[in-house]
Amino acid sequence: MGMTQTQKILAAHAGLAEVKAGQLINAKLDIVLGNDITTPVAINEFEKAGFNGVFDKEHIAIVLDHFVPNKDIKSATQSKQCREFANKYDILNFYDVGQMGIEHALLPEKGIVTAGDCVIGADSHTCTYGALGAFSTGVGSTDMAAGMATGMAWFKVPAAIRFVLNGKLPPKVSGKDLILHIIGMIGVDGALYKSMEFTGPGVASLSMDDRLSICNMAIEAGAKNGIFPVDDVTKAYLKGRSQREPVFYEADPDAEYERTIEIDLSALEPTVSYPHLPENTHPASEGKDIKIDQVVIGSCTNGRLEDMEAAYNILKGKHIAKGVRGIIIPATMAVYKECILRGWTTAFIDAGCIVSTPTCGPCLGGYMGILAEGERCVSTTNRNFVGRMGHVKSEVYLASPATAAASALIGCITDPRTV
Repeated sequence: MGMTQTQKILAAHAGLAEVKAGQLINAKLDIVLGNDITTPVAINEFEKAGFNGVFDKEHIAIVLDHFVPNKDIKSATQSKQCREFANKYDILNFYDVGQMGIEHALLPEKGIVTAGDCVIGADSHTCTYGALGAFSTGVGSTDMAAGMATGMAWFKVPAAIRFVLNGKLPPKVSGKDLILHIIGMIGVDGALYKSMEFTGPGVASLSMDDRLSICNMAIEAGAKNGIFPVDDVTKAYLKGRSQREPVFYEADPDAEYERTIEIDLSALEPTVSYPHLPENTHPASEGKDIKIDQVVIGSCTNGRLEDMEAAYNILKGKHIAKGVRGIIIPATMAVYKECILRGWTTAFIDAGCIVSTPTCGPCLGGYMGILAEGERCVSTTNRNFVGRMGHVKSEVYLASPATAAASALIGCITDPRTV
C-alpha cells in the first residue's frame, strides 16, 4: 500500500523507506518554533534538563507576537527571557518589536519554512505550513525544549482524510469560508489526530493565502496536520523566498485514506461559526438579526495581504456602523507597510477603524480588543470558545475578512455579497 503526502515526509525525516498509520517514529526536524507565551516554558524545561546548547541556531525560530509590544510586567518578563535565550545561543530567526509579525504568517513570508519540511511549534496553529507542502504540527513546550536541544521529535504517524476539491470559489467567498464549511460538516473532532489532505482540480484555483488559512484551522477539526499538494501556485510562492531548497512530495496513487469527502467550491457561500464552537456554522445571510459590538480583522488565520484587500474593497469610501469598534491587524510588518503604501490604512482609518501593529492580541483575549459581558464580536480569528476574547458571557462569531468588514458596515452579521 502506498503512502500519503504526510506519510512520505515523515518517512523521509525518520530515515525509513515507508511508514504506516499508527506507527511510532523519531523524525529529524527542519524548524522548531516558539512564541513569547510558550518559549519561556520551553526554556525552563531546557535548562531543567541540563541542556547547554541548541541543535542548530539557524533552525530554531522564536517570534514574540502574542503580547508584544508588551502589555504588562508579566509579558515583559516573558519577552526578556526569550531575548536573553536568543542572544545566548545566537538564534538567527528571532523576531522582536519592529521585525516581528504573527508567527504563522511570518515564517512562510520569510521563507523560514518550505515544502517538504518537518516542523514542530509550541503553538497549536503550527499546522498552517501544510499549505506549502510541509508537515507541521503543534506540540507542547516540553517537546519544543527537546526539539531545540536534539533536532528530533517523536510522532505517531497519522491516518488521513482526503478532501477532493472541485470547481472554483464564487466572488467574496474565500478559503476561510471553505474551512469553516468543512469543520461544520465533520465537527471539531471529525479529523482527530488525522492528516487532512486537500487535493482535486479545485486546489489550483486557491491562492496561497487561501491555503494558509485553511491549513491554519485544521487543528479546529482535531487534525494532526493539514496539507496541500505542491503545484505551480506553491512553487511561485516559494521561488526566491525559501531559505533552503524545497523538497516536493506527493501522495502515491494507491495511498490509503480513512475516508474521502468531495466538495464543490462553486456551491459554497459566506459562512459564520456561531458561539461557542467552530463547528456551529451558519450562512452569513442568516445573521441579520444578530447585532454586534466589535469586529476584528487579522490573526494568523486572516491577517495576510489578500485578507486586508478583501476588507479594503468593502470598507473603502464607507464608514462602519455607529457603536461598532473596528480593529484591523496586519499579520506582519511587510503586510502593514504594504497597506500603508497602497492607501488601505488611510481608508481603514477613514472608515472608523483602528489599525494595529502585528499582534495576536485579541484572538486569545490578550489585549487590543477584549470583550465585556454581553458583547459580540465578528472575528477573522480561529477560535470562539467560551471566554476566548474576554468575558465568559461575551460571544465570538468566526468569519472571513469580507464578512467581517460587511458586518462592521451594517452593525450586524452580514453577507458580504449584499454590500
